[in-house]
Amino acid sequence: MKGDALPQTEIAHRIVDTLVDRQASDVLLLDLTGLATWADHFVIATADNVRQARALVDALREVVAAGNAKRLRPEGDPESGWVLLDAGEGVIVHLFSAEARAYYNLEGLWNRAQEVVRIQ
Repeated sequence: MKGDALPQTEIAHRIVDTLVDRQASDVLLLDLTGLATWADHFVIATADNVRQARALVDALREVVAAGNAKRLRPEGDPESGWVLLDAGEGVIVHLFSAEARAYYNLEGLWNRAQEVVRIQ
């Protein structure tokens, strides 16, 4: 951990809080410890529309910048239905449209992961 960076669990919980505050749907925090070497936490959430997804990405940029030495690195775009955000410190955020979330079913793929928080 560099400098003043927050622990990964704190970053993950702040991301969950931000998504809930900004009205994301079905927010889920999974603990992947012991299941993956490249990440310890997934945060999965659904955005109701492209505009909300953009606003969520912007809000998450601020949260990650405030608590972490790294910049948030998004992959994909809201129009595609899936934005993946590397929040650093082993935290990966998946922001989906409802259709993309059902199609990719990350919860099913990672069903051995421990569910830490789910807010519907």
